[in-house]
Amino acid sequence: MSEGDLRVVIRGESLVLLPERAVYWPARETLFIADPHWGKAATFRAYGIPVPSGTTDEGVTRLDRLVKRTSARQVMFLGDLLHAKAGRSTGMFAALGEWRSSNAGVDLLLVRGNHDRRAGDPPTELGIRCTDAPLSMSPFVLDHHPRSSNDGYVLSGHVHPGVRIYGTGRQMEKLPCFFFGRDVAVLPAFGDFTGLAVVEPTDGDSVYAIADETVIALKHG
Repeated sequence: MSEGDLRVVIRGESLVLLPERAVYWPARETLFIADPHWGKAATFRAYGIPVPSGTTDEGVTRLDRLVKRTSARQVMFLGDLLHAKAGRSTGMFAALGEWRSSNAGVDLLLVRGNHDRRAGDPPTELGIRCTDAPLSMSPFVLDHHPRSSNDGYVLSGHVHPGVRIYGTGRQMEKLPCFFFGRDVAVLPAFGDFTGLAVVEPTDGDSVYAIADETVIALKHG
């Protein structure tokens, strides 16, 4: 683990919050990643909206770096792997396929989100297993939507959580964050070009912001 990582304990299990916008579970050698939304920029371009390209390449590069530095044997995507049918481009799948060919030993599983139902499952040659939510991985429950479960502590996405940081001179920044409630955690969106929804923690909640490649504890429950 690097200096920018932050370790938390949830339901007796050690989790590592990573500034690359992911969570690592050392005991199971598993990475949790929410909301890559790969193909979103391509979807906008397909509808004639000029937006920058290369967001999938950046995401795949970051995924490759994460797998290498954690030595993860498994990657669990917590929904919205793909953004829309219109974004299912040859270039995007070529980038994913090239990465997959050099990481064939890593188990990949997608817990489908709302965008996945519209975009469709990834091509079978990518070797990504797909299942509907929720998925039990005791003591956790994997879901796309942040909803509590009687079967365990929920790890989810969907919201793309962010937090406001105020500095001197009334300066304000919005940063991606990890949000941990009493029964549900919401991971930051892994994808670029996804936006942020500001979360408002209450008693019992913990928020960890990502700034300058470092995870910072802002509020402890």
